[in-house]
Amino acid sequence: MTTLFRRINPAQKFRITKHQIAKLLKIPSSLIVKIESWLYIVFVHRLDKGGQFISYRQIEHWKNAVACQLQKCLTQEQLQQVWTAVEFDHTKHQQQYADSILPFLKRIRAKCQESITTKSQIDTRPVEQTTKRDRPAAWLAHHATQTLMSDRTR
Repeated sequence: MTTLFRRINPAQKFRITKHQIAKLLKIPSSLIVKIESWLYIVFVHRLDKGGQFISYRQIEHWKNAVACQLQKCLTQEQLQQVWTAVEFDHTKHQQQYADSILPFLKRIRAKCQESITTKSQIDTRPVEQTTKRDRPAAWLAHHATQTLMSDRTR
């Protein structure tokens, strides 16, 4: 089990439906009898084949869960740590990943890097240099109150 797999914990957190599995397998959902979420894999009971194993990494939830892990990062260090885990997991389990997943995650990572960089630049600027759009609502409310109070005393 990889670090990324432990972070996401799909057996506990994913709610997998017959429709999702049927879409993945390209079969009618009426052929699916039962879905069992095991610790490392999903087991699908089918009318036509008996049983079939499916990796959590093949399910749409996986892509979204990894993207969420990237988006929760607040620093470049956290983002790099998660990205290293993604790359390791992808290398180790490459056959379980669809070709479209890594490019999708790279785009998410780039947006997260940009967001973290922008936020750190805003946080390091003196208050006088920030624009109103950059300032938190609480600061704006406080500033407006102080301005009103000083206008009344004049």
